[in-house]
Formats: sequence, structure tokens, C-alpha cells
Amino acid sequence: MPDPESRMKDYLQKIAAGPRLSKDLSEEEAQDALGLILDDRVSKIRAGVFLIAARMKLETVPENIGYWRALQNRVVPITVDLDQLLQIADPFDGFRRIPYFGFYTLPVIAQLGLPVYGHSALPLPPKFGITFEQILQDHYGVKEPRLALLEKYSFTYLSTANTLPQLESLRSLRTEIVKRPMLATLEKILMPVKARKNILATTYFHRGYEIALTEIAKLSEFDKVIIGNGMEGTTLFGVHKETKVFIQEKTTEQKNLSLKTLYNEETAQRIAEAHEELKTIESNPGTLAEMGENALKTGKGPASLQIASQAGTLTHLSGLFATAQEGFDHALTTLKSGTAYNSFMQWVKEAKH
Repeated sequence: MPDPESRMKDYLQKIAAGPRLSKDLSEEEAQDALGLILDDRVSKIRAGVFLIAARMKLETVPENIGYWRALQNRVVPITVDLDQLLQIADPFDGFRRIPYFGFYTLPVIAQLGLPVYGHSALPLPPKFGITFEQILQDHYGVKEPRLALLEKYSFTYLSTANTLPQLESLRSLRTEIVKRPMLATLEKILMPVKARKNILATTYFHRGYEIALTEIAKLSEFDKVIIGNGMEGTTLFGVHKETKVFIQEKTTEQKNLSLKTLYNEETAQRIAEAHEELKTIESNPGTLAEMGENALKTGKGPASLQIASQAGTLTHLSGLFATAQEGFDHALTTLKSGTAYNSFMQWVKEAKH
């Protein structure tokens, strides 16, 4: 087999020949190319050129499958003693616009009976928005790996710094190339933890990428994959507008989710009003923490309605409740009881020691 630099040169000659002359890579070539980059076996210049060229050409489904295999093959899934487990993977470059409380939804979902974890990273380009990992590290001062807390509390937060260090090592390169590489799509469909049944809730932003994600879902070890284009690309589905959600289980099913299709008229109105109120509030980690903790403690305020909506919808789509309305009602009751707040604060205390 040719040496790594020669192989990368061949791949670049295929995909970096302009809009008319560029050729697609096979699945195996794509897997090898990204593997060379992840293993630091080619120069940073060639690695950066490859990531840009792959995105400019537009990746084919076989290429995306190959790139995903290169990533997943370098993740060593850790088995946990749980009957089922939900992973929430929002965009790793974060959110900026309207306050989003997905970080605080996790302990609520756990209290409802579905173990869950958030998979993210410190903010990445091009958005450098707020991520679960940023809130955790910058606001709560939790920096150590926290997988050991998953079975005890039924929720946790994981970072690619621990689950896939080779991917995290590309942070500076991704900052230099500015635009989103294919990594931004595929890092959201990795499995670092394995239970007896595994569910993934993740997102796509640009139309068309749901196709690649759905095809990869069929090949992954996830038993169910929920892929939607929620608010600012997150897994908050159906609140800001009607959301197309694709569910890959034994077959692929498409659902069009909106407040009207998910909830009764009164609930839909309450969630809509809370969403409008949140539009007037600046989105920053301090504000999110204050409002999120208050929601977990009291079940009051606009954040509590967003959290209950996300928890209700995701637990419904995961099969825990027959309807999103039922999930919403249970989530709001949980918020008002303060049990999710107590569990979250105890988790933070233990994670810091």
C-alpha cells in the first residue's frame, strides 16, 4: 500500500479538481482519507485542504458512510448496565439566538424514566455558540470525565475530548478552515456508550443531510435514530415552526411536528407564549443557568415550558409515552416537584469531586 502522504495526494487529486472535474471517493477511500487525518499521518495543510475540498464538492452518501466509519471505528463504546439509553447530540458548534435549555432537559428526562446523556464539545467553528460542554465547564466548573455517574443518576454529559480525542485534536484545524467540514454532520451520530437498547436524537440543518444521516443510522448500532431540524438546529422540535423529523428504526418514518400536532390547544398556546418571551432575552451561559435552575426547582417561567416541551416530545418519540402531551404533563409535574433540580445539583457536586 502506498505511504499515507501519497494516498492523500491521490484523494486530493480526485476531489479537489474543481466543480466539473472532481470525482467522488469510494466508501473505502473516504474512510482511509479521514482515518489518515484523525491519526495525524498527513500534514496539517493537506488535512485542511481535504476537509475543505470534501465539503465544497458535496459529499456523497458512500463518502459520508466512509467518513463516519473512520470516526466510529476510533470510538471504543463503553457498555453500561441500562435497559435503554437516549443520547442527545445537538450541533457541536452550539446555539446563539434564542435561549435554549436542552442542557437542563436531561435530568428531567432521567426522572421520567429514560436514562439519557448529552454528547457535545466545547464550542466549535463557525458559530462558536453555547454548547452543553461549555455550560458544564465554564459555569459549573465540571471538567473531569463523568461517565461513571450515568448509572447512578440516569443522566450525564460527555465530551469528544474523552470519547474521541483524535477528533478533538482537530479543533485548531477546524478553526483555521472556518467553514463546517463533514465532521460537523457525522460527530453527532457516534456511539460512545452502549446499553441494551440505544436511541439517538440528533439534528440536521441543511436540507439533504438527513439522507446521509438516515443511511448511516441503518448501519449504526443504534436501535432507533431520531433526526430533525429543530430550533437553531437543535433537538427542540416543533416549537419555532413545523419540523420534519425522520425516525429510523426498522424502517424510516417521517413526521411533521408542530405545536398543533404535538399538544392540545391550551398547552400549545402556553409553549408559544413562552417562546415569544424567550426571544426578548439574551442567550448567555449565566442567564441560561439562572433560568434553567429556576425551572428545575419550581416548574415556573418560560424555561420550564420549553424544557417540558422538549422532554415530552423526545420521550414520546423514544416510545416512553403514547403522546407528547402525556410526556409534557409528566415533565411539568416533575419540574414542579423539584426532584430534577435536586438530582442535578447532587450530580454537579459529585462530578466536581
